[in-house]
Parts: sequence; structure tokens; C-alpha cells
Amino acid sequence: MFEIGLTYRQPRNQHESWKRAWEEKRSKLVFADSTMALPVRKRYWQAAAEVTAINVGVQLFDRYALNSDFAQTTLRPLKRNFTDGMVWDNDFFITNMFAHPYHGNLYFNAARTNGLTFWESAPYALGGSAMWEFLGETEPPAINDIIATSMGGMAIGEMTHRLSHTILNDHDRGFRRFVREVTATIINPIQGLHRIISGDAWRVKNSNYHYHDFNEIPVDMSFSVGWRYLADDGALFRGLHAPYVNFTLTYGTSVDGDKHTTPYDFFDLEGNAAFGGGQPSVNMLNIVGRLWSTPILDKKDMAGEFGIYQHFNYYDAKPIEDGSSLTPYRISEAAGFGPGFIFTLPQMGYLSKMEQRVFVSGILLGGTKSDYFNVIERDYNMGSGFSIKSKTQLDFGKYGRLILNAKYFRL
Repeated sequence: MFEIGLTYRQPRNQHESWKRAWEEKRSKLVFADSTMALPVRKRYWQAAAEVTAINVGVQLFDRYALNSDFAQTTLRPLKRNFTDGMVWDNDFFITNMFAHPYHGNLYFNAARTNGLTFWESAPYALGGSAMWEFLGETEPPAINDIIATSMGGMAIGEMTHRLSHTILNDHDRGFRRFVREVTATIINPIQGLHRIISGDAWRVKNSNYHYHDFNEIPVDMSFSVGWRYLADDGALFRGLHAPYVNFTLTYGTSVDGDKHTTPYDFFDLEGNAAFGGGQPSVNMLNIVGRLWSTPILDKKDMAGEFGIYQHFNYYDAKPIEDGSSLTPYRISEAAGFGPGFIFTLPQMGYLSKMEQRVFVSGILLGGTKSDYFNVIERDYNMGSGFSIKSKTQLDFGKYGRLILNAKYFRL
């Protein structure tokens, strides 16, 4: 696969430079903003009720609107779900490795929007998935669905929760406010529904109206559009040409000399969408989020950090139209956790920043295309394993950026 295009980058912090932001955090000169929204009161039972409502709503829609066979539940298949044990199901790759994690993010954010922390919300993703598997359909409960929905739902859920907060501003009015609310709701539907029901979606505030402090947690976004070539069976001049859109985001500071115990106060996000040619609309989604870290190197112009990170990786493609029947690539790391090292130099010669990251993760559940397994809707296999990832990033001020990613998956 080859892509070429134009990129627009928008760093969002109110410091003059990344190095100044780092130095201010080191010297503790960043203070809380009095305009920040107040914490939401924790509502454990309301979160559980909303998780149940999500499952009931989806089940009724599948049963009556779509008339799906798997949703025609009766007491007999439900009893069998509890007595016959769990299975590995044969759904499509996009269903098992993307749709289920996305669905888990709805459970997770039902809790997160009700004021619960990351770790307090995790059991709601697991409970919502188990509720659906055992009570929501006639098919036997699938162990792969529970793992992907809960673990992947945590990664996508916390990412969307934090990302939507960078957009909201209750001080805005008119069309600008409407665009903010719609965009935040698309990113985090459960939160958007909460805001509509409570009236917060249109309530104007003169205090406590910010949901994200860009001084404390900077955000760096890049949008790329261009042309994409996907080779058929590795051929150089036989494949698919189509436009693509790429989105990358770095949330927070990777290294700042502090110990971090708040999950996802730093994460990397990258997504890619292709258009035309029968390819999946979402062909890539990568998330790596910091769960915990501690400094291991803290000098004037160099810093290093060791941490534990959560990984979610999804790569999908379909056979080229009018080409061979071979699938170009298909890789999933739906549930992965492991250690990582990040080293950074804020300034060195012409470089405004140089950073090196190395991650190792244990993959609890992953998937990849298979030449030996083709049953019902499955032309891929699932398993556990590990991954090793390296990211080298060189920033040349406002003139350019060079990134080298290397990833190895063993499933």
C-alpha cells in the first residue's frame, strides 16, 4: 500500500513552544483554570441502567426492525447459553474486531458520562458485553466477543470520552455551538444523548464552561488527504487507486518528568478511511494509551519514561475488485497491554523535537487472515501472542515532520 497527499497540522496548546510547555510543567507554573467544568457526581446505578437500556434497545431493533434470526430469543436458547458453554464465533472480521469494540465503548461511556473513573467504568464494558452474549441473542455466547468488546471498548471509549471533551465549550452560542455539539455527539454518542436529555447541549454558561485545559494537556492534530494505491497480490502496477483521508492525534505529553497514574492522560490515535473500490471505509484504527508511567531519565535537555500502555490496532482490506481473490492484509490487536519506553529531546540543532518510543505488548486477543480457515463468514483466525512496536519522530519546527513506524505482530 502506498499513500501520498497533503497534511494540515494544528497544535492546540497555549504555550509558545513544546519546550516551554515542558519546562513550565517541570517548574509547576501551570495553574488550574477557573473556567473548567465541575466534576460529575458518580451515579453507579444510573450507569448500570443505561448499559441495560443500550442492550434492550439494540435487541428490540434487531428483533423487530431488522427481523434478525439471532435476535428471536426465547427461554430455551437463553437457557442453553448458560449450560452449553462458550464458543469462538464465525462473524466477519469487521464485526468481531471493530464493531464489537466500538459497541463496548458505548457501555464504557455510559459509566464514564455518569462520573465514574476509567477503572470504575471498565466493569460496565465487561458486564454489558456478558449481558448481551448470554441474554441478547440465540447464538451461543462467544468468548472472543466478550474480550474484544470489553478490552477494545475501554480503549475506544476512553479515547472518545477525552476527545469529545476537547471540542465542548458551554460558553459558545449559535451555529458555532451547534457544530461543537454535533461533532462531540458523533464522537461520543452516549455523552451527546446525556447532554440533550439534561439540556446541557444548549445551556450557555459564563463559568465552568471548559471541559479540557489545553495548557495542562496539549493536543496535536493532523489531517491528511490524498491518493492511495493498494496492490493486488503484491503487484507493482496491478491494484486499486482511490482517495483517502487520514487523521492522527497526540493527546497530552508523552514525557514530562512526572509520575502518571491517570489512564489515558497521554494517548496516540491514528485512523484511515478509503473511498471507492469496494474497500472498507475504516481500514485502519490505531490507539496506544498510557495507563501508568514513571520517569527514568530527567536531565535538562533529555527525558525518559517507563510505563504500562494499552494497545488497540485494526487493519482491514478486501480483495481488489476485478483482481485476484487474495486479501491484501488483515491484522487485529483487539486487546493488548504491555510495557513501553519513551525518550525525548525537546531541542537539538535544527530539530525542535526528537522522540523515540518502544513498546512490547501481550496480545490477549488478535486476528489475522488465514489460508487455512474459511468457515461461514470467517476467512481469518483468532489467537493470542505479542507485538513489538517502534516509533521514531523528528520535528523540524513548523517546516516538517518525519515519522518512522515499525510494527511486528506474532499471533
